[in-house]
Amino acid sequence: MKKINCALLFDCLRSNGINFFAGVPDSLLKDFCAYVTDNASNKEHIIAANEGAAVALATGHYLATGKVPLVYFQNSGLGHATNPLLSLADKEVYSIPMIMMIGWRGEPGVKDEPQHVKQGRVQNNLLDAMEIPYKILDEKVSDVAVFVNEMVRMAANQSSPVAIVVRGDTFEPYKATKKEISPYVVEREAAIQEVLRNLSGQEVVVSTTGKISRELFECRVANHEGHQNDFLTVGSMGHASQIALGIALSSDKKVICLDGDGAVIMHMGSLAISGLSKVENFVHIVLNNGAHDSVGGQPTVGFKIDLVSIAKACGYQEAISVSLKDEIVPALKKLMSVSGPVFLEIRVKKGSRTNLGRPTKSPLENKKLLMHTLGT
Repeated sequence: MKKINCALLFDCLRSNGINFFAGVPDSLLKDFCAYVTDNASNKEHIIAANEGAAVALATGHYLATGKVPLVYFQNSGLGHATNPLLSLADKEVYSIPMIMMIGWRGEPGVKDEPQHVKQGRVQNNLLDAMEIPYKILDEKVSDVAVFVNEMVRMAANQSSPVAIVVRGDTFEPYKATKKEISPYVVEREAAIQEVLRNLSGQEVVVSTTGKISRELFECRVANHEGHQNDFLTVGSMGHASQIALGIALSSDKKVICLDGDGAVIMHMGSLAISGLSKVENFVHIVLNNGAHDSVGGQPTVGFKIDLVSIAKACGYQEAISVSLKDEIVPALKKLMSVSGPVFLEIRVKKGSRTNLGRPTKSPLENKKLLMHTLGT
């Protein structure tokens, strides 16, 4: 069996009239996404804020052109996409044809992280419940052109969404040629260490999905510290700040949220809720590397927007942006000394250690340790 060539798949989609792509990057789809980034224009390919927004973008494209679009995301994004899929694109509402390409994390029988296991197990049942037809794309597909043609015809004939479920290790490797050079030099893990070194040890730290949580865990290990003050948000991308805010609203402890640019952008409305909460013990730190680092390094708009001005406009009492290592501590000390909510953006370079590990404690162990710390 031969892996699927990304160029071949892209050309087959193009030849079937698909020239609009929108989605949220996924590690199983990273090679194909990289090829799309290199070979589609900025108007033809949009990396969306979240999966539901990608469905909406695709809907707009169809309304304006009458052509079937393609939406891509990890299966965890089905939650975000469900509302517009059922209340917008469904054939009983506006009847919008589109193809979804879904990365099958947590496929039964394939080892994966805890947060993906149940999602992978129930994924196809969810598609069945939503009455969305699907076919599996893997190395067993011998004729990609025939496969794509069948999916496009199905979407067009039914005038509704259909799904291509992609198994792990399906695509041939592809390295993007369009690479944005980051002007920032601070490594994200070093920035996390700087933050941890300047905490009292009594604070609660909530970290976002992906490598930030992995790096927080390993920083604690390197510092010979326990994990009882931390909550690692291993799933639920974009929701770490509201978990942290919920703790801050219900506890006297200072709560630090270690967030990422992609996560903040995914649910930017949460900035307004946090900023206007007037919670004095909430410190929101965004480690902005302008990329979806955990799933292939695809760009976000993190470096193209002014997060500090947005935070201030949303009601944060103070907001600061830094990009040098020796700026982190003075900014953090200033923010820790005033009443929150406060906001710190640390602009960092993309990438991580090649030997970066994963948390060795389960999510349930993590939860129990933190709740003990919080006295619950």
